[in-house]
Amino acid sequence: MATTYGKNLKLSIYGGSHDECIGVTVSGLPSGITVDRAELLRFMERRAPGRSLMSTQRKEPDRPEFLSGAVDDGEKITLDGGELHAIIRNTSQRSADYSNLEFIPRPSHADFAARMKYGENVDLRGGGHFSGRLTAPMCIVGGICLQYLRSRGIEIAAHFYSIGGIKDKPFDLAKVSTADFEILRSRSDFPVLSEDAGKLMREKIEEARTSLDSVGGVVECAILGVPAGLGEHMFDGVENRISGIVFGIPAVKGIEFGNGFECSTLHGSQNNDPFVTDGEKIFTSTNNAGGILGGMSSGMPIVFRAAMKPTPSIYLEQDSVDMVSMKPVKLSIKGRHDPCVVVRALPVFEAAAAIALTDLLLDN
Repeated sequence: MATTYGKNLKLSIYGGSHDECIGVTVSGLPSGITVDRAELLRFMERRAPGRSLMSTQRKEPDRPEFLSGAVDDGEKITLDGGELHAIIRNTSQRSADYSNLEFIPRPSHADFAARMKYGENVDLRGGGHFSGRLTAPMCIVGGICLQYLRSRGIEIAAHFYSIGGIKDKPFDLAKVSTADFEILRSRSDFPVLSEDAGKLMREKIEEARTSLDSVGGVVECAILGVPAGLGEHMFDGVENRISGIVFGIPAVKGIEFGNGFECSTLHGSQNNDPFVTDGEKIFTSTNNAGGILGGMSSGMPIVFRAAMKPTPSIYLEQDSVDMVSMKPVKLSIKGRHDPCVVVRALPVFEAAAAIALTDLLLDN
């Protein structure tokens, strides 16, 4: 299965949702990077399940164990330059919840396509290798990269741009700052710039949960401090590298940079970002380009948005087909599922952006 990413970093994720463990190997991380262990665990906890009624009630501690490539003294983790190998043990599997689904594909899941590609023995318990659970190992590497990038003056943060059609205050594309990031960190349980919007989002999620349904949303992520000139044109641009890993996050259905699709409604005179100078450096007065020109970083904030579909595992009865008898069936899904997958996704997007940026920095 194609679960690798990276040009300079070579990252590979393995395992399944109900296996004994899931893990990641990565080569190419600079030797000597030192990571605050407590900060990494706090970052991992943001993605971990079972923290509120807005997420699945499957409880996993998501504690990374480093098997090689790092020295963990209990306070800090120091990379030794070898291949990093880390695992997370699964401790709360309930495979019986999926016993009635062996040959009945769940709508909008990977089940049907996976059986067509890999055959009837493919493991789909809890989503198997296609589960959002596989983003936990990504967060190990992303959490390390976030701390490394901060040492290079680069900061990354994400917020709920919208959930179920309810919109938060968006980042100011040209003026997003670390002050915005501090607001989001102060609301780490539900990162929004507008508390009023956050309240309405929570109500929307609860409405979906009690209705045995789910809602989707959009995540907005900003990257500050990126020097101009990273990336390449055409097939190796900043958009390409970020999009490649972002689409590795289950449930992502679209991505846009800067003002994205909105630019198609504007005239060039409205969409262009005028160049200005303070006498020492050149920047743009607006940032419709989202910090990327010709595939290369412009020095302005890099801002992207990614749309996530509603969690497909819902408790309402749905139509499906028994792949053995080839007869229509009514499907009732059991198990523990997120009423809104976006809620636990923010650290995953921050991790993905951090991995992509670290990979880009290693081009030079």
